[in-house]
Amino acid sequence: MHTVGPSRFDSYQRRVLGVLILLQFTLVLDFMIIAPIGDALMKSLDINTAQFGLVVSSYAFSAAISGILLAGFIDRYDRKQSLILSYSGFILGTLLCAFADSYISILLARIVTGIFAGVSGALVMTIVSDLFAVNMRGRAISGVQMGFAISQILGVPLGIYIANTLGWHSTFGLIVLLALIIVLAVLLWFAPIDKHLGNVRDKTAWVHLWHTISNSRYRNGLVAVMFLTIGGFMLMPFTAVFLVNNVKISAAQLPIVFFSTGMASLLLMPVIGKLCDRFDRYRLFVLGSLAATIMVVVYTQLSVTPLWTVVVVNILLFTGILLRMSPAMAINTMVPEQQDRGAYMSLSSSLQQTAGGLGAMLAGSIVYQVSDTSPLQRFDILGYVAVVIFLLCMFLVGRVNQDLKRRADETLPH
Repeated sequence: MHTVGPSRFDSYQRRVLGVLILLQFTLVLDFMIIAPIGDALMKSLDINTAQFGLVVSSYAFSAAISGILLAGFIDRYDRKQSLILSYSGFILGTLLCAFADSYISILLARIVTGIFAGVSGALVMTIVSDLFAVNMRGRAISGVQMGFAISQILGVPLGIYIANTLGWHSTFGLIVLLALIIVLAVLLWFAPIDKHLGNVRDKTAWVHLWHTISNSRYRNGLVAVMFLTIGGFMLMPFTAVFLVNNVKISAAQLPIVFFSTGMASLLLMPVIGKLCDRFDRYRLFVLGSLAATIMVVVYTQLSVTPLWTVVVVNILLFTGILLRMSPAMAINTMVPEQQDRGAYMSLSSSLQQTAGGLGAMLAGSIVYQVSDTSPLQRFDILGYVAVVIFLLCMFLVGRVNQDLKRRADETLPH
């Protein structure tokens, strides 16, 4: 149970959370939209699949590298000013995407976008941790994660429609316009977020980074969050290929599957957030992990299946994933001290990006297709690997949770 502090969001917290949800929506949409517009982009810029793969992965790896390099600096500045600066860089990178006219220009644009998107994402989680008490944090984090569902329901279909009617460049232009409104809202509505500055102890940013990395409690949390991400990213890149070629869901039916899953996620996230703030988060995480484990095995064993069954299985799978992600991320925000929060969250975000890239690469080495239209082979094996990672993650998150309980006991008066 989490009962310390106020339980309701005040008007300022609701306003900030609303802006952060929209900001997260643009970050997620910018990352996700590259896949569905990929065919048009490749034909327009005359690039091959290997080059397109580098365009996609360059975003994730540049985000990871920038998060590590800038981790030591984040806690030395006002969070509001840092967010404005990093998000402005994200806007610049997305604008460069809108004007890209060659392979090199789109590659460089994605690198610039990734550099600033990674830092912006880390700052979102840091601000949530700063402004929302522990007993509110589950709902706040679930709220921010709604940006993923909104992107899946509205952003991607709208982006595809704009790409089909006005060209793929216009999709990035739309993100830029929305992002400009959001950065203005941050500038006008956010108060300074600088309480952590009074606790800065390290003389230089690099010393601060080293102290964060060398803290064994922080390392346990960072390892756990990396494995938390890698399992899901192994399955995600190949779900559409599996559904079309193995389950025989038509390309026209795919949006129904993703829309229904996104809508279910949007409805479930507030409920899961409330559960996180009311019940033991680790137990919820274990429950979600076990549910996700069962559904991953079911999902990856599917053969030709009716659409309605696929929708139900997909929703149940994502319910399990959400029920493990939200409690685990809430636990993760409790690991760092306030003065180390920005550095820790930046490293955490970087490792998640790295894990995503490694997960996709590992999955690509396991599954294969004989031809473009043949069934995806060894997807069930990939599911078993993901299950092993889920079970390992239960141990890693459990270790972090036990450490948090020991720290809480040590601070209690005797």
